[in-house]
Amino acid sequence: MSKTEIDSLEALLRKLPEEDQAEAFRILYGNMPEAIQIPPAAADLGAQHGFEIQAHRFQSTPEQRRTPRQVRVGAIQTQIVEPTDAPVEKQFQAICDRTEKIVHAAGAMGVNVLGLQEAWTMPFAFCTREKHPWLEFAEPVDGPSTQLLAQLARQYNMVIVSSILERDEVHGGTIHNTAVVIGNRGNIIGKHRKHHIPRVGDFNESTYYMEGDTGHPVFATQFGRIGVNICYGRHHPLNWLMFGLNGAEIVFNPSATVGALSEPLWPIEARCAAIANNYFTIGINRIGTETFPNEFTSGDGKKAHRDFGHFYGSTYVTAPDGGRTPGLSRTRDGLMVAEIDLNHCQQVRDKWGFQMTQRLQEYAEALQEAASPNFQPQVIYDEGVQWAPAPVRQLRGEAPRLLSAPAVPSALPAKRVEEETER
Repeated sequence: MSKTEIDSLEALLRKLPEEDQAEAFRILYGNMPEAIQIPPAAADLGAQHGFEIQAHRFQSTPEQRRTPRQVRVGAIQTQIVEPTDAPVEKQFQAICDRTEKIVHAAGAMGVNVLGLQEAWTMPFAFCTREKHPWLEFAEPVDGPSTQLLAQLARQYNMVIVSSILERDEVHGGTIHNTAVVIGNRGNIIGKHRKHHIPRVGDFNESTYYMEGDTGHPVFATQFGRIGVNICYGRHHPLNWLMFGLNGAEIVFNPSATVGALSEPLWPIEARCAAIANNYFTIGINRIGTETFPNEFTSGDGKKAHRDFGHFYGSTYVTAPDGGRTPGLSRTRDGLMVAEIDLNHCQQVRDKWGFQMTQRLQEYAEALQEAASPNFQPQVIYDEGVQWAPAPVRQLRGEAPRLLSAPAVPSALPAKRVEEETER
């Protein structure tokens, strides 16, 4: 952990005069949830093992014909425990041991649905472009991490969303970035593979796995309908939309992202998705700086280096109306818990009418055209501007080109000026 990293944005806001803090948080975070008490059993685990716990309750409107559908959701953010040059099994076991302690705290908090960060069982080694030894962390969907979490899911009657590096042993050992959804009876409900793969900066993930082939599934569990939008998918609004169209009430976004690249986007994207689709979103990011044995470059002209930068945590939950929790620390392991009422999703939809007023048929037709090799953008050109002749444009397959800067309109003729004045 770098000594130069601040603990959290909220810590800075709390330096404001006390009378200004509430208004600052209201403007930034909307209808913020109220803090709820952390049980001694969970608090003791946090104090003993050095991780933060936050717990909040979102308010919804009491209804006359529907009983509340109250659920406690949770999210865990952690840093790796062993250095990246330690034996693979030692690294794996240390991360599992650390995560298990925080899962016990989630159980003590009464969490019903728990999400873990992206590729939680390993360092985020996809910057290195090295296959060895990182692919040794890959495992089948029913592998050792799932077996561990299945026991905890049964113990605490908890659904767990576990994002792992999957090896598909049926299809030649192909690698995927996969979220396994483990039911509260210890059963595997299903899986979702990362839909969008980044090719930006040090995120060289296409070296390891391809775009997912599982669509946009929503998992109907005892505690609500759950979607999983893995990491880079949060930059794609249509990805969020599809989970909403399939009926999601809660969408987890397990991620691994660093401050220099994405931190200004982090508080916005999952929150925007909650507003646009009127479901709960949970953004989960790992923390710490992971240093690798060998230097690597990313073809961007920068010097060779051994780390991504700082994973800034800041895990948070957003309600369907855009109200959100404070974030977890940028520098510490943590557990975020939020008590929610799934009826809140429909209440906000009834208020704003986004689903009722969306034009899916029109979008579908336009998207079908955009996916065609012969697509031409719908642009209306100003006829008063001199553009390149149409035959030239058609030959080159280009949009019209401006041949010269448009002339600045001259002053109104004297007679026209007089007419305008009389009016």
